[in-house]
Amino acid sequence: MTTSPAPTRQFDLRRLYTAAALIPTVYLIIVHLAPWALTLLLIAVGSIALLELYRLSFQSRLNNLLVGVGLAVFVLTIARSHLSLPLPELLLGGAFALVMTALAVGTSSAYRWKDPLLALLGVLYVGIPLSTVVSARSLPSGAFLVLFLAVVTWASDSAAYYAGTLWGKHPLMPSISPKKTYEGLLGGLMGAIAAAVLAQMWFASELSWTDAVALGILLTLTGLVGDLFESAIKRRAGVKDSGGILPGHGGMLDRIDSLLFTAPTFYYYIAYIRGLLPPL
Repeated sequence: MTTSPAPTRQFDLRRLYTAAALIPTVYLIIVHLAPWALTLLLIAVGSIALLELYRLSFQSRLNNLLVGVGLAVFVLTIARSHLSLPLPELLLGGAFALVMTALAVGTSSAYRWKDPLLALLGVLYVGIPLSTVVSARSLPSGAFLVLFLAVVTWASDSAAYYAGTLWGKHPLMPSISPKKTYEGLLGGLMGAIAAAVLAQMWFASELSWTDAVALGILLTLTGLVGDLFESAIKRRAGVKDSGGILPGHGGMLDRIDSLLFTAPTFYYYIAYIRGLLPPL
């Protein structure tokens, strides 16, 4: 989210081109198509991100069968509200299937329990947060709530990137992500709050302006945590990006790392504080 300036303080224009291509498509799917269209998009995006995470986690011992079972559990986690699958039973069954798969494929004794746990943690890290987006979209006013989440998360990320590139001088957490700066964080906060207030006035009337300000702050801070969390994973794996599928952004996990933390934050805010929907 927050980035320090490159030596030449130049923007990566590929980010703009990628955003210009993706934003209208995502808007169309969220607002104008049926809820299942967003579910399919999240399954596609999340599956790519989960595969990237598995490559970072397993590296040379990546097992296709174990990955396949992990992806199947992930898809069921995303689609569970459409299929009326209870989450605890789904995750328990998924954990059992992953353990049985690891035993069946002859995983070495050193990783016999670690690998299924890594596969399940990947589902929890990517699947549960994205499932909260599906749950929010299922509401009568869900399309505009999800749009609010997407707009504020995107505004925070983008404002942080540009503020950090232009003015970033003071590293935020250099041991995890050297490019994060306090200037970028401040820019992200300002961008998110402005976007949240405008979105509340334009299409998110279910929320008050105080909700908008609070969510602008909360989504920026939790998005930063999500960004730093993924940075720690990449640093441990010794890579710069999770992949290269999105020019200027890196991998899919790089693109949705903030959303994986802002989505549940947003969902539970409107569930418990605003009372707009029952909790998961």
